[in-house]
Amino acid sequence: MAVTAVVVIGAGPAGLAMSACLRDESIDHVLLERSEVAHSWRHERWDSLRTLTPNWMNRLPGLPYAGDDPDGYMTAAEVADSLVRYGQVIDAPVQTGTTVVALRPANPGWHVDTDQGRWRCRAVVIATGATSHPRIPTIAAQLPAAIQQLSPTHYRNPDHLGPGRVLVVGASASGIQIADELTRSGRDVTLAVGEHVRLPRTYRGRDIHWWMDTIGLADERWNEIDDLARARRLPSPQLAGTPDRRSCDLNALQAAGAAAVGRVVGVSGGRVQCSGSLANLVTNADLKQNRLLDRIDAFAAEAALNDIASDRPAPTTIATPRTEVSLAGIDTVIWATGYRPTYPWLDTALLDRRGQIIHEGGVMAMPGLYALGLPLLRRRKSSFLDGIGADTVDLTTHLRAHLDRNVAAA
Repeated sequence: MAVTAVVVIGAGPAGLAMSACLRDESIDHVLLERSEVAHSWRHERWDSLRTLTPNWMNRLPGLPYAGDDPDGYMTAAEVADSLVRYGQVIDAPVQTGTTVVALRPANPGWHVDTDQGRWRCRAVVIATGATSHPRIPTIAAQLPAAIQQLSPTHYRNPDHLGPGRVLVVGASASGIQIADELTRSGRDVTLAVGEHVRLPRTYRGRDIHWWMDTIGLADERWNEIDDLARARRLPSPQLAGTPDRRSCDLNALQAAGAAAVGRVVGVSGGRVQCSGSLANLVTNADLKQNRLLDRIDAFAAEAALNDIASDRPAPTTIATPRTEVSLAGIDTVIWATGYRPTYPWLDTALLDRRGQIIHEGGVMAMPGLYALGLPLLRRRKSSFLDGIGADTVDLTTHLRAHLDRNVAAA
């Protein structure tokens, strides 16, 4: 049995950031990674994917952005390469090809059982992220066997699909980007739209993330939000990191030739049935976007940032949407319906009814257990690299105190 102070499960951005902070605190640790460093960024992203955040925000502890394109957007391959370099620079003690199979109290501390042996430690950081498994609705099983069904983790580019029509289900970041790419390639695309978050790529001449960072919204803390559970379930915003910095919303998608329908609610008689609530969802997304832009306008006026006038996006316009979509001619359905983390090695008492880790700002109920890399973990930007780094610094302080208390009590 191997012994260390801290076991970090996962060697993606969150795990590597934690390793950097633990190294700075001279805390002995190991990272257990079931595959390779940055595996999902290298093997589970489509070819054209870029980060939703500009490069200057793609920073981690000890790894500031140092390139010559701070306002650009890194490709998935560039993110993967940077994470591998990061692990090398911080000399992260990663044990790859190691799958965790059980986590149990050791009194004191924890036993972490893997397919490569057991570790004993005083604290565990779960840094496996929130996008490990695509969430595919049960109605997918009702589609004809001849229709190819993919999740965003398996989609690569338009050339890999059959020649027929494509139905993309889900209009958050993944769905809107894939639908946009397919439409621009000349494909006949229908996008099924549920609840979504609309944002312009740029506003008043600056990236929307610059504004959210500047007005303090990105750093809003988890314990300052009224309905935290709902905020954590919100879909990712309709943004794309294209080199031309264009907005990617329903207006742009329809102008390019795609059709929009409501969210998928069933399959019957060779047709996909769709909700009739699309107009309400669109109105709600526009209202929320305008509230944010009102806040930015007020900040710009107070700070005398009036060098560039408001260029508020036009309201979303949709025709009366169909409530049924014929499956005739559809070759491919892409389920961009979100992700779910899985923790088969974790006591179910530590999970809520949705299978999500129960935590308070990343601190779990049982002493010595921590979660990292989850949406709105400690601040609104927790889902992005910049937020992961900030969260890691906070949790390292708590973890350091936990280890010190254990030493004092020994």
